[in-house]
Amino acid sequence: MYVLRLWYLSQGMVHPDLTIKRYVVADTSNADVPELPAGAWRTTCNVTAAPAHTQRKSGLSAAKLLTESGLNVVLLEANDRVGGRTFTVRNKQAKYVDLGGAYVGPTQNRLLRLSKELGIETYKVNEVEHLIHHVKGKSYPFKGPFPPMWNPLAYLDYNNLWRTMDEMGKEIPSEAPWKAPHAEEWDKMTMQDFIDKICWTNAAKSFATLFVNVDVTSEPHEVSALWFLWYVKQCGGTARIFSTTNGGQERKFVGGAGQISERMMERLGGRVKLRKPVVRIDQSGESVVVETLDHELYEGKYVIIAIPPALGLKIHFNPPLPPMRNQLINRIPMGSVIKCIVYYKETFWRKKGIVF
Repeated sequence: MYVLRLWYLSQGMVHPDLTIKRYVVADTSNADVPELPAGAWRTTCNVTAAPAHTQRKSGLSAAKLLTESGLNVVLLEANDRVGGRTFTVRNKQAKYVDLGGAYVGPTQNRLLRLSKELGIETYKVNEVEHLIHHVKGKSYPFKGPFPPMWNPLAYLDYNNLWRTMDEMGKEIPSEAPWKAPHAEEWDKMTMQDFIDKICWTNAAKSFATLFVNVDVTSEPHEVSALWFLWYVKQCGGTARIFSTTNGGQERKFVGGAGQISERMMERLGGRVKLRKPVVRIDQSGESVVVETLDHELYEGKYVIIAIPPALGLKIHFNPPLPPMRNQLINRIPMGSVIKCIVYYKETFWRKKGIVF
């Protein structure tokens, strides 16, 4: 049984089934806390957790580190599983397949180090045969990170696009992109504006649009040029983010990426509570109280929330979060992606010297 991977990209929110976790750190000594609502019960601990959506395992990693530091941890997960947007499905036909995030490569050192610690091996993605660039009903085989251009003007346009993006990225401070010399100008510009300004040919414009689609699951008109240029820089530049060898798609995990979250959950044992979406965080007293949908309460002194900002709008905070922050978050939707997996009895494409 062999697998052919297809990706479909669209704008909008992340699928509701892809939930994450977040953490509440708690020190419960001599704390005055609100009265329990009817039917509720309270748990005291050093660390707690709640729901979210992420391809990264930030919540579980935080719980793991805090537990290793001697703190008492409880992790609240909204879903009936851990892993968020990493989701490995197993069956007899396919053995395992990643329906969510799957790839890892150079610069992702923390994840590689964690997987090694957990005993999870990686393997290199096949790049021996040709890749296929399919456009306007025709397929073009090629090798390397980018499809070749036969039109010399389009070739120059491609080179100018990648060079310009990388050069602009060099001006953006990694830790404070808003301090870039042209931060205000570039932040007012969408990537669609950038593409229209930089690219001359339709071929380069189409591929630049695909580049944004694939990298951030959004349309160019939705994305700030400042943010996207910073994002690409953080990933090592245009070539690395789009490459297989020595790039973002270099390796996958033997047994699936979901194992990382699953094995961290095993180490945490009973500290992980599934099906516990958080609905309220009360910071009005000396301690912090976190309430789940089924009215369980978790109490502590500090809270660490490891969720995408947009999901924070689903939680009631007391005192409320600043109105300006809520307005900002309302304007930062999450992208979405649909991943399709097709199975074939044999790798017929390799006989033609093609790899997917």
